[in-house]
Amino acid sequence: MPAAPSDAARRYRPELQGLRAVAVLLVVVYHVWLGRVSGGVDVFFLISGFLVTGQLVRAVVRGGIDFAALWGRMVRRLFPAALTVLAAVIVVGVLVLPENRWFQTIREVVAAALYLENWQLVADAADYFHQHDEASVVQHFWSLSIQGQFYLVWPVAIAVVAVVARLLGVGVRRAVAWFLVVVFAGSLAYSVVLTGSDQPLAYFHSLTRVWEFAFGGLLALVVDRVALSRGARVLLGWTGLVGLVACGLVLTVGSVFPGWLALWPTACGAAVIAAGTTGSAVGVDRFLASPWARYLGDLSYALYLWHWPVLVFYLVIRHREAVGLAGGVFIIAVSAALAVATHHLVELPTRRTGSARTRDSYRLGVLLLVPVLVAAGCWQWVSEREAASYQAAVDDPDHPGAPALAPDFEYWGAEDASIVPPMVTLPRDFAGITGSRCVFSPANRELEICTAPGSGAPRKRIVVVGDSHMQQFLAALAPIAHRRNWQLTYVLRGACPFSADSEVVPGEAGCVKWNADAAREIRAMRPDLVFTNGTRDVRVGLTEQTPEGFVARWRELDRAGIPVLAVRDNPRFSVAPSACLVANGMDPGPCSVPRAELLATEAPYTRLTDLPPNVSFADFSDWICDYELCPPVVGNVHVYLDDNHLSATYVTTMTPFVERELVARLGE
Repeated sequence: MPAAPSDAARRYRPELQGLRAVAVLLVVVYHVWLGRVSGGVDVFFLISGFLVTGQLVRAVVRGGIDFAALWGRMVRRLFPAALTVLAAVIVVGVLVLPENRWFQTIREVVAAALYLENWQLVADAADYFHQHDEASVVQHFWSLSIQGQFYLVWPVAIAVVAVVARLLGVGVRRAVAWFLVVVFAGSLAYSVVLTGSDQPLAYFHSLTRVWEFAFGGLLALVVDRVALSRGARVLLGWTGLVGLVACGLVLTVGSVFPGWLALWPTACGAAVIAAGTTGSAVGVDRFLASPWARYLGDLSYALYLWHWPVLVFYLVIRHREAVGLAGGVFIIAVSAALAVATHHLVELPTRRTGSARTRDSYRLGVLLLVPVLVAAGCWQWVSEREAASYQAAVDDPDHPGAPALAPDFEYWGAEDASIVPPMVTLPRDFAGITGSRCVFSPANRELEICTAPGSGAPRKRIVVVGDSHMQQFLAALAPIAHRRNWQLTYVLRGACPFSADSEVVPGEAGCVKWNADAAREIRAMRPDLVFTNGTRDVRVGLTEQTPEGFVARWRELDRAGIPVLAVRDNPRFSVAPSACLVANGMDPGPCSVPRAELLATEAPYTRLTDLPPNVSFADFSDWICDYELCPPVVGNVHVYLDDNHLSATYVTTMTPFVERELVARLGE
């Protein structure tokens, strides 16, 4: 983003402005019309490294870096537009966002304001349930957050290198160059390794992107020494620009970046910079240094900030998942208009006012940041109050939930009863493991074994093992166990049902080991009953199955004399039923799926002939779907919190039916 240029940057500034404009246009067009990532963000990082490193080297050679002034200029350049957009997101978000997206938006607005959005997205990617979050209104701040972190750390790093260089009697430019080489190589290697093992984490991780800044820094140190003919520079410039445009079309950037492939857009950007000012009538610099390109470069920061919120709000308001040609033109036009207004009414005035006083820059930053954080805090407070307005309970006449599916059910509640839980808290309405004693297995530090506290010697001991579809039943199991003085132990891992194989991600070694260690721990516990997955993958098209890996684990427990209660899975949907409800004005009709398309008349385990004698089955499908449909709301209760997990409130209403199955197996 904007920074005071070095001598080289001054000579290249017209081309840099145009290159930034092209990169932003690519980002916007690819996001809006193609739903793809362009690689333009990598060029932003390259340009930032080029500008800032040159400036810092120039400063240390002349005597030192004025950190307060440097960071003050960054605050004055970056904060006004960014915080203006975040303030607008809060206001518009309250008015148009569905309430089930409020908490996600609030936490990401705060993270974006503090330049930590990339780490918030990393944390959400590591959280199994936040993985199902929809793209937030400020998700694009991840790149700005990395740049903000770069601006904070990079000057300190260069200053330390300069001090060490002087102590060792080495030239500062040479020392900085070696430092950049080491950072480039180390960060790129880490990026390649992490992209191969965990691409979503690598995409947002700061350390996988540092090499792009280092690449720009190296370019700033050597670009003046590159001697090329005019023809070679013309060819180099156009090759870089065409390659940059083609990057997002040829590569699936969003799923394979950063890694080695991020060298493509950064190398293309470097080629355009290295081409420099050719003086040729057909040089790319003539195009990039044109008045309109330079002006668009001035607008690029604000345009990048606005385009994503405008896109997301458009999709929300229009209840769509993609935009057409006309919608894309509208989004880009609105974003451009907002960018022009922000540049002239916010950015330029704040840069001109008191720009010579560092103290004024920090005061401006505080005056802009505090209202955004306060507004987000107020939004959080209102959301928490609404979330706490209802507590799940069995036998609530207004919200009967699952019992409403009974053939002889009669509704005695209020005619105008609301649907619960409140939409704002629905994404968080999942049965958590709270108040339990948890220990890690000595054999596998990822295997956490949690036991609910009881009073005295337990009458029965139950182990719940499997994935999140087993965890969701804790909303019913926990109160049952507490009331009957049963000991409840949980051995749970998201996306890893209890099997001899890895069912969700085939061949995932971590899941296979986790299941093997879980089986060993359960055999050592010798519980009275194991509560686990009986089927999986219930989707439209009758895809439900009982994998052989499930049966293999049941056989192991049979040899140990441990009974198993295997539970038939609940349906999964392509779109979250709650999102469908919002898009259809809370009308459940269009969001109800025919039961026959999801669930076969007989569960797949009934067709197996080699089941061990220790296993029995529980099928709660009749308490999730009626005879014909699987609706999103039953008995004034949201059945699902996302596209495949039952809400804790709904599972609570299923307690009598879950208890009946357990009592039958345990002989109580």
